[in-house]
Amino acid sequence: MDELMYLAPEIVVVATGLAILLAGIFLSPQSKNLLGYLATLGVLAALFLTVKSFELLTMQGFMVGYSIFSDTLNIDALSQFFKLIFLVVALIVAIAAIKYNENSDHTEEFYALMLFATFGMMIVASANDLIVLFCAFELASLATYGLAAFEKQNPRSLEAGMKYFVFGSVSAALMLFGMTFVYGATGTTSIPQIAANSGLLTSSPIGLVAVVLLIAGFGFKMALVPFHMWAPDTYQGAPSVVSSLLAAGSKKMGFVAAFRIFIVALAALQPDWQFAFTILAVVTMTFGNLVAVSQTSVKRMLAYSSLAQAGYIAMAFAVMSPLALTGGIMYALAHAFMKAGAFIAAGVVVWMVTSEKRGNLKIPDHLDNFKGLGKRMPLTAFSMMIFVFALAGIPPTAGFMAKFVLFSSTIAAGMTWLAIIAILNSALSLFYYARLVRYMYVLPPEGGKVSEPFPYAIALLVAVAGVLAMGIWPEPFVELATNAAMVLF
Repeated sequence: MDELMYLAPEIVVVATGLAILLAGIFLSPQSKNLLGYLATLGVLAALFLTVKSFELLTMQGFMVGYSIFSDTLNIDALSQFFKLIFLVVALIVAIAAIKYNENSDHTEEFYALMLFATFGMMIVASANDLIVLFCAFELASLATYGLAAFEKQNPRSLEAGMKYFVFGSVSAALMLFGMTFVYGATGTTSIPQIAANSGLLTSSPIGLVAVVLLIAGFGFKMALVPFHMWAPDTYQGAPSVVSSLLAAGSKKMGFVAAFRIFIVALAALQPDWQFAFTILAVVTMTFGNLVAVSQTSVKRMLAYSSLAQAGYIAMAFAVMSPLALTGGIMYALAHAFMKAGAFIAAGVVVWMVTSEKRGNLKIPDHLDNFKGLGKRMPLTAFSMMIFVFALAGIPPTAGFMAKFVLFSSTIAAGMTWLAIIAILNSALSLFYYARLVRYMYVLPPEGGKVSEPFPYAIALLVAVAGVLAMGIWPEPFVELATNAAMVLF
């Protein structure tokens, strides 16, 4: 029972998903609107239990790790921190999806897939064994493949789902291939035991092959260039609430898995993967920002911006100091609030354009549809402004504090050149973010004032609150991120 107690958040998420799936059979499309509130309550309960688990871990002295189920799962500060990220994103998506799924015949399917994806991400965060990690990875991935193609009558959504599925399948194969080499060399799938026997990987070329395959596999989920090809089309074509889940949640699953695999299990091969991640970080942040400048689709711009943000987080692997990992982990939470909120705000504009049937209907998230948004939908425009300024690293926001910690650690480690590249990239990103703000607040509106649907408004306010709280009162978040980073050392 003690072991199940530590998995209480996951149990709540799965139970809520199953309950929603069962209830949907008996409800009419109008009554199914209640399922969104049930999903929100389930995520809130899991979020509460996850926050309480930090106190439990501290009291019992398990900050280094508490292993359950024959050491296949690890409950520690790192796992709980990333579960916090996944549940925050799930909460924002669940609230916004109440409006998205209004009077839909498929409401229960949407929420069940979303909750099962969240459950898979949470298990990945705790995975202490390669087999468990891979199975949880695939559970989350399969659920998100369906969500990306959820709008069956929309060719863009179907294309998004298909590209995501094809690239995801290839990346899963590469990841599994790399894991088999690790197992072949060490004779175990347990991450701590691989770490204890990692010297066997350095004495043979098989170790380098494993690193290359694992970087390729995880690079897909983290959306690092050149493994990013799926991301722009998928983020643009998928429903905005799903893009929010993918960019803000699913991507972090790749990072927490990579933290465990590379920093813990493959510590003996650090010189090899550290150099690779340094190159990937520079190329990813630069490519993402350069391509984002020319985008006229806001969701596509946010997709390329998301690549750049992944490049910033990947700097933690390049620097490999406790402060850098603290910054990278903190940036993962900041990015969750910023990017989840930005895609939801884009979704509100898509809703406005499609409901009014005016503007650029072929590309409902086109920049032209954001003209005068500050007068048409003040809350959405203000929220989007907060999110993009946070992404650019403007104080006092979560983005500024996370970048400050991360970039400072890079300079402290003597990698000033990498910090300069990151700062220049942040300055470049400000150009296309400021252009969006100009469209919203300077250009004249092309229509009357529109009231934001209540669920969208609440989702935006939750994300804005998170962005500002991390920027104005960063101490508790820095402390949590520091404890999480210490687990890796």
